[in-house]
Amino acid sequence: MTTLLVIAKEPRPGRVKTRLTPPFTPEEAATLAEASLADTLDVVARTPARRRVLVLEGTPGPWLPAGFEVVPQCGGGLDERLAEAFAGCDGPTLLIGMDTPQVTPELLTVDWAGCDACFGPAEDGGFWALGLAEPDPARLRGVPMSTARTGAVQRARLADLRVRDLPRLRDVDTAYDADLVAGVAPGGRFAKALASLAPAAQR
Repeated sequence: MTTLLVIAKEPRPGRVKTRLTPPFTPEEAATLAEASLADTLDVVARTPARRRVLVLEGTPGPWLPAGFEVVPQCGGGLDERLAEAFAGCDGPTLLIGMDTPQVTPELLTVDWAGCDACFGPAEDGGFWALGLAEPDPARLRGVPMSTARTGAVQRARLADLRVRDLPRLRDVDTAYDADLVAGVAPGGRFAKALASLAPAAQR
């Protein structure tokens, strides 16, 4: 069975979702980040897994459901932090972020038969999911993060493996992204939080 990793930041104003500001205030952006994280963790909690691990920058809050191990992120760039998250695991492991609240248990339930890795590309050129049947931190170290070519470089690191490609999803980075993602998952906390804040964002 798979270990599920979620890499996340504590949703504190001014520290998360800064590209949502404007039109949202830092406090509103943090509210949306918390809702996105809560939706993501809820889905992970409902997905069959050997372990569920939150790799967190910051302190856990009331948004953390039961059943998760919490480990602190290491220092360094994002590539180092992702690599270190995999280093703490053995056996099939799937990592996702806190930016895709539309994710479902079905998307996270990976069939590892006949594959060594799985890869979920993001609309912005990055990736929303990365899975390795045998975790190898070296596959992430040195990958340039948060660029339009991040996904392509990371996917190329898997070229010698049998890769199962997952559907392309949209990360929530901008207000435009937020609207589209909320439309995909209208019943989630994220969509409800966005709906409550949207009139204020139009001021």
